Amino acid sequence: MAAEKVALITAGGSGMGAAAAKKLAQDGYRVAILSSSGKGEALANELGGVGVTGSNQSTEDLQRLVDLAMQRWGRIDALVNSAGHGPRAPILDITDEDWHKGMEVYFLNAVRPARLVVPIMEKQGGGAIVNISTAWAFEPVDTFPTSAVFRAGLASFTKIFTDRYGAKNIRMNNVLPGWIDSLPQTDARRETVPMARYGKAEEIAATVAFLLSDGAGYITGQNIRVDGGLSRSV
Repeated sequence: MAAEKVALITAGGSGMGAAAAKKLAQDGYRVAILSSSGKGEALANELGGVGVTGSNQSTEDLQRLVDLAMQRWGRIDALVNSAGHGPRAPILDITDEDWHKGMEVYFLNAVRPARLVVPIMEKQGGGAIVNISTAWAFEPVDTFPTSAVFRAGLASFTKIFTDRYGAKNIRMNNVLPGWIDSLPQTDARRETVPMARYGKAEEIAATVAFLLSDGAGYITGQNIRVDGGLSRSV
């Protein structure tokens, strides 16, 4: 990497978020990581970055992450929005409260940090955002109802965002993972995948890193499936 770049990763304490942080650090990015468990802050320290223990549902915690990165490095080039797990239940058993919680976990988790970093990216002349979504955003199943509903909304948000900010050289794309090894593994799930295996968190991280790179400079507003062919089979 010719010049030092800075990446923010939310929900980056474990799983795909942590894998993305490690890959970006390996690629030369300075990393700032947010997680609610404290693991993200510890990982950031290991990687020579900065971390905040807090929630991506809190604008104040997200602002602390942005402020730390700006104080330390003076710029933000990339944002990776990961997420935790939202409510699950039979579709009509999901309460209003849990639908609202699903929106917080799977949709506003990307909207809030974008509001904070996009003005910075505008001043810099560009930047890139990747949201870790789900393979079931367009082929929903009842296993992950709130995830599927709100990440379908995230896909629409991403397209509208692209219309508004594409000319400003600020890109946004979604990565749609299928069954990944950060989830519990079962034979029944594996058998639904044409490649007959779970994906690796590192494979998602590599896709995220590519979409943030200059090599993906003409890719925006897209939903990139990384699911071993799962969506091909439904």
